[in-house]
Amino acid sequence: MNYPDWLKPYVLGAASGAAFAMVVGFTWGDWKTGGDARQMSETMSHDNVIAALVPVCVAKANADSNREEKLETIRDASSYRQQEAVMDAGWATMPGTEIPNRDLAQACFDALEPEL
Repeated sequence: MNYPDWLKPYVLGAASGAAFAMVVGFTWGDWKTGGDARQMSETMSHDNVIAALVPVCVAKANADSNREEKLETIRDASSYRQQEAVMDAGWATMPGTEIPNRDLAQACFDALEPEL
């Protein structure tokens, strides 16, 4: 099928405009692909769950009968080991699980830090 000669500039302009819009949109326009959006939502939901569990961790720390001894152990630990000390204290282990959560331990440490 033959197309009229006057149609060619319009088709090329539309194609180059669409390509330009996509390049600008994804680089500066903050457009996201489906995979990026899914990863962002998973990260946000994980962070929100950790934030919701911090009060549980702090409550477990406050109710612990050996609280002062464990806080002293956390204080004495080196800065890179303090997160593991919170995990060893058992405060970052949520009910129904057997393994402490590393991200929760860090968030719990940050919440308990004024007491340390």
